[in-house]
Amino acid sequence: MVNLHLKSSVLALFAAVASSLAAAETPLRVIFVNQSPDKAVELFWENHKLAKDHPDRRRLEATIPPRGGWHKSETFLGHEFSYDVEGQRHYVTPPPGNVHSEQFLMLAGSTDGYRVRCEVSVNSQQYMDYLDILVKPYWAPRAASRFLELVRNGYYDGVAFNRVVPNFLTQFGIAKDFLTRTRERELTLWDDFPKGVKFEPGTMSFAGSGHDSRTTEIFIVMPGATQQQLDKFGENTWETPFAVIEGDVEKSALKKIYSGYGDMPPYGRGPDSNRIYDVDGYTRYLPKNFPKLDYIDRCYVVNEVGDFSEGEF
Repeated sequence: MVNLHLKSSVLALFAAVASSLAAAETPLRVIFVNQSPDKAVELFWENHKLAKDHPDRRRLEATIPPRGGWHKSETFLGHEFSYDVEGQRHYVTPPPGNVHSEQFLMLAGSTDGYRVRCEVSVNSQQYMDYLDILVKPYWAPRAASRFLELVRNGYYDGVAFNRVVPNFLTQFGIAKDFLTRTRERELTLWDDFPKGVKFEPGTMSFAGSGHDSRTTEIFIVMPGATQQQLDKFGENTWETPFAVIEGDVEKSALKKIYSGYGDMPPYGRGPDSNRIYDVDGYTRYLPKNFPKLDYIDRCYVVNEVGDFSEGEF
């Protein structure tokens, strides 16, 4: 009996060692992204097998430029990297990847987020107002990076709020230019790993139609959404919060956006998204059938414009 117990313990030890070695050798592709408005980030490979004073213990792997610069690292599961932001060193061990063995990480240090302002029409184009958006870098990094990329490219300038349903959601994201919306519609975004962030009024997420289906359309949870509805948001894999409307959502421009047309077909008589994608979506379909819609005039990353002093945003 003693020998059997000993044999069992030895086998368990070998199994644990084998499992550990297998995990250490599991290939992992990591995309590191830098969304800082003006500072490059140096990414380092940490080698803990070497002494702390060894010159190769921390090796520079890449210098990643700001405003969406990225670096692809072919590494393995469990390896640690580091980077410096404003004099503070941050360490990151990429978690397991998706079904494509890829992980996507934003190098944002301790920042609370990146601020975007969208200047919008309200009350059926009678007035101009704005939405202040805080993009959270760690909630859904793929979504956050894609949104910032589209904002920087002017994608949302001139876009209609084509689905506005009180106590539910406001949706937008079909570009005004036909060639632009047609091209970007084909560029799907892989799903983010959910981080357990709950939906609340003012929360923003990409819309989608299935696994890894996100493109450019975004919805914002409206004030007055019931707790039952809030709990339903996020049930689909593509619905992951990546930003929030800052300030008092009840008093924001969100509640002033024209909602008289109701939901999209077949739930209501509002604009049909598929028709907006047609060549005459903005030149004929929307102005003829839905003349009271409100629109985004322009969106921009606040710290990249330089028009605001601290406290004005």
